[in-house]
Amino acid sequence: MKLAVRAPNWLGDTVMSLPALEALRRAEPSAHLVVLARASVADLYRLSGWCDEVVALPSPKGEGGWKTVWRAAWALRSHRFDTGIVLPNSFESALTLRLAGIRDSRGYARDGRRILLRHAVNPPQEGEIPRHEVFYYLELLRRLGIIPALPQHAIPRLQLSEVSRERGREVLAQVGLDGRVIAIAPGSANSRAKQWAPDRFVAAARETADRLNAAVAIFGTPQERELAEGIEAKLAAQGVRARSLAGKTSLRDFICAIANVSVLITNDSGGMHVAYAAGVPTVAIFGPTIPEATGPLGSHTRIVREPVECSPCMLKDCPIDHRCMTAISPERVARVASELVQLQ
Repeated sequence: MKLAVRAPNWLGDTVMSLPALEALRRAEPSAHLVVLARASVADLYRLSGWCDEVVALPSPKGEGGWKTVWRAAWALRSHRFDTGIVLPNSFESALTLRLAGIRDSRGYARDGRRILLRHAVNPPQEGEIPRHEVFYYLELLRRLGIIPALPQHAIPRLQLSEVSRERGREVLAQVGLDGRVIAIAPGSANSRAKQWAPDRFVAAARETADRLNAAVAIFGTPQERELAEGIEAKLAAQGVRARSLAGKTSLRDFICAIANVSVLITNDSGGMHVAYAAGVPTVAIFGPTIPEATGPLGSHTRIVREPVECSPCMLKDCPIDHRCMTAISPERVARVASELVQLQ
């Protein structure tokens, strides 16, 4: 059987879909499992170890717009898929499978797309399944009869090869980072409210690096390059060996590099999800968002948050004093990070 899985589009969501992909792999061990993913996240699935093939799809926001998307979906007909499973909720993701000629298409009945799916199941209502988003994707498999029940625990895992890990060591070494390295990720796409202050990242990174006798890698997107380089300069001025890789790596090289650090201190972000899925001890700073729904999973992770009356608000910009984040001290984060490393 040739089985297509239409993947989510955002980095954090792709990581949280990995337990479902792992469950599908175990349920259909003889199937040729192909992930259809946006080019921006395709390498995560290529490195995951849970599929046989990845086909990169263009975004309607890219060059050529929707015409490019439709042509790419039509071209998938040559694969002659037997079955397709749609993980995202969008109409466009189900349309991709229809254009690809997949008759046995399955997914949640959302966004007016029931007509496009041969097997459309109702999405879970609030309280029917565990709150974390990993279970949303797993529940689709359960409702489709692919798995008998939800697992008690579901932790995203990237099965990185030794070749990938060696590539990560090369990426770090190329910027002068060898020996023990800790990492920080001070950005968070599309939300200023989720970002802990840069000066606090500087203080927490300095103290953690001192405690662990480590250098500091600073990761981020191209849009966060200025932020990361400002932090690099402040750490260097305080005698800390630090290098910014923000905007300087592909997704593949970021995944390989982050897998080699001793601990990551991060906001709620896509990079946070990649790190803990790669088995990296991860300290996540949460303020306006809900850790029970999208927080890092596993005994190698810690969530640092300060319960205040207005959190979680889910706002992208704080309309008051950002108290959910300002109440979290660098000393507290550094202590948690150092203790977590010592437990591993």
